[in-house]
Amino acid sequence: MDPAADLAPGGADAVRAAVRKRLRSTLIDVTPIFGFTLTFAVTHQLGVALTLALSIGAGIFLLRLVRREPVRQALIFLGVVCVQGLLAARTGDAVNFFLPHLVTHVVAAVVTPVLLWLGWPPLGVLAGLITGEGTGWRRCTVRRRAFVKGHLCVYAGNLLLLSVQLPLFLSGQAVALGTVDVFGPLVLALGALLGWRVHRRSVGTHRCDAPVDPSPDLSPPLERTVR
Repeated sequence: MDPAADLAPGGADAVRAAVRKRLRSTLIDVTPIFGFTLTFAVTHQLGVALTLALSIGAGIFLLRLVRREPVRQALIFLGVVCVQGLLAARTGDAVNFFLPHLVTHVVAAVVTPVLLWLGWPPLGVLAGLITGEGTGWRRCTVRRRAFVKGHLCVYAGNLLLLSVQLPLFLSGQAVALGTVDVFGPLVLALGALLGWRVHRRSVGTHRCDAPVDPSPDLSPPLERTVR
């Protein structure tokens, strides 16, 4: 795989297309959260809000099956909604409906610095999957560092969300927390777009030559910068 795959127009277009697709999917994914938050804000009835949220989640699951989207993705989405509903129903506290997302952001806040230090920025992994390059970008120090810089934008968005969500959760403000949760995926998606731009700017005109004769001794690949 060409180490400069993501710098080619096709690679960049693939990333942008994937982000746009994810943004459209996000509008569907947040529908149960929006329905739960709005219903609870109006009725203050946890049972009614949960019924609506689970119904919407089941409807989206069926819609994705009809549209022949990946079954695994649809099942994960439905599973998360069911877990959210179960937590809220078992505790009788609406704020626990948003606990899975809060835990996800906490884990990301703790794990991300370790991944960046190890040279595995999630933004690079995601870009590699989208462009089909895999982890080839890790063979280039310049591109690896550029992905680290880019993912800092995503990480900043995650910390911003967490700094707002955690106080709302601890104070039991379910409606305010739900409102933030609705906009959370959009914040992260915008962070990913900004991070991609930072990565592209950091790489500039740099190109990497793959090793002519790779050997098991894991010697570093030849690199050169086109000026």
